[in-house]
Amino acid sequence: MNTTLNIALIQSHLAWENPMQNRAVFKQKIKSIHNDTDLIVLPEMFNTGFTMNATEVAETMDGETISWLRKLAKEKDCAIAGSIIIKESEGYFNRFLFVRPDGNIEKYDKHQLFTLAKEEEVFTAGNEEVIILYKDWKIKPQVCYDLRFPVWARNTSGYDVLLYVASWPKPRVNAWDTLLKARAIENMSYCIGVNRVGLDGKGYEYSGHSAVYDVLGNSILQENPIEREAILYATLDKSHIENTRKKLPFLNDADNFQITPK
Repeated sequence: MNTTLNIALIQSHLAWENPMQNRAVFKQKIKSIHNDTDLIVLPEMFNTGFTMNATEVAETMDGETISWLRKLAKEKDCAIAGSIIIKESEGYFNRFLFVRPDGNIEKYDKHQLFTLAKEEEVFTAGNEEVIILYKDWKIKPQVCYDLRFPVWARNTSGYDVLLYVASWPKPRVNAWDTLLKARAIENMSYCIGVNRVGLDGKGYEYSGHSAVYDVLGNSILQENPIEREAILYATLDKSHIENTRKKLPFLNDADNFQITPK
C-alpha cells in the first residue's frame, strides 16, 4: 500500500491562446521536477489561458496536447494533471485530464461554469462525479469555479484528496485561500489548489496562492502564499487522514443526501 504521495504543483504564467509556447515552457519545468514525484499538477486551461475562444484553440482527445502529456508522463514515470479545452461530439468542455504513466487517461468535465465570463454559453457542463484511484489514493478532481459550491465537493465517497486546478484572479484571491481551507476541513481530506500567475490576454491578473491543506486545514507548504512562478512540492501522508478521521469522526455525522445535477 502506498502510504505517501509526492506531488509537484506548477504555478506558472500562461501565454495567451498559444498552446505550442505553453507546452514548451511546461516541458522544461516538468523535466526539472524531482524524479521521486508521483503526481504533477498544472493549472486550469494550462495550454491557452482561461479563454472563451474555444473554436480557435480547442483540441480533441487525439490532439497534440494529449500526445504531449502522454509522452511526458511516460518519461517522468508519474501522473500529470491539468485542464484544457476539448471539443467532443460538437460540444466544448473545460476538461480536467489525469494522465497516467502508462498513457491511460481519466477525465472530469467542469461542472460549475463561470457565468460572469459567459462560460456556460461556450462550454457544456459535466454532471458526473469522478474519483480517480491512483497508487491506493482516492483523488476527486475539480476545476476552479467548482470551489464555490461545497455540495459538489462533499465527501460522500471517502476520497483522500480534493484537487482543484484554476485560473482564479487576484481581486478574489482571498476567497480562493479561504474556500480551499474550508473544503479541507469540512471534507476531512487533503485539499490542493493549483492556480496561475501573471496577466492574461484580457488584462486580468492572477496571483497564484497555490496551496496544499491537510485534513485540519493546516498548510503543509514551506512557503504560503506564493505569488511568483514556482514549482511547489508536498508529501501527503495516508496515516494523517486515517488517524485524524478516527480521532475526530465528523464525517460520520454528516447528512445523507443525493445530488441532482442542474
